[in-house]
Amino acid sequence: MTKEEHVMETNGINLDQLQATVEAVTADPEVARFEFRAETRWVLGGRSETQIQSFYGARQEDRSRLQPFTVVSDEPEVLLGTNAGPNAVELVLAALGSCLSVGIAYNAAARGIHLRALRLTITGTLDVQAFLGLTEAVRPGYERLEVKYHIESDATPDQVSDLLTYVQRTSPVLDIVRHPVPVTFVRID
Repeated sequence: MTKEEHVMETNGINLDQLQATVEAVTADPEVARFEFRAETRWVLGGRSETQIQSFYGARQEDRSRLQPFTVVSDEPEVLLGTNAGPNAVELVLAALGSCLSVGIAYNAAARGIHLRALRLTITGTLDVQAFLGLTEAVRPGYERLEVKYHIESDATPDQVSDLLTYVQRTSPVLDIVRHPVPVTFVRID
């Protein structure tokens, strides 16, 4: 590999590609518009399987995933499931953790911060009485979420704090959790 071919990476992120993506979106904001899709089918009891494959982004349909990702979800036995997979509210925690992890890694790389370790522990509390139809006095979803983090890096504590503040402002999944998103139901046959 010649010096010109050397890829600049930080935290496993190709910095040239990251910069090119930012430049492409700056030049044409429509490049930033994405549509992600998931199809969920009920299997039995509390078990469902969700397939995720193609999406629209960067002004084109992306079919680069030759096989769909399959996410199995189920309920724990105490909620009449068989523990075949995490339940839906646990998948929300996983989605939030994944999104924050990507945001921290990418933005740390963009700032020249080298991560040695990153761990997020996310907990959520909820009351299943509303889910069971027993009361409307409590919400059916999470009452609160807590994100505990462990970061080992070459950054100062102030740099880590600034990074986390920025990631909280720009995380798509954190935004979904914090702010209502319009949801419509459309019958398909």
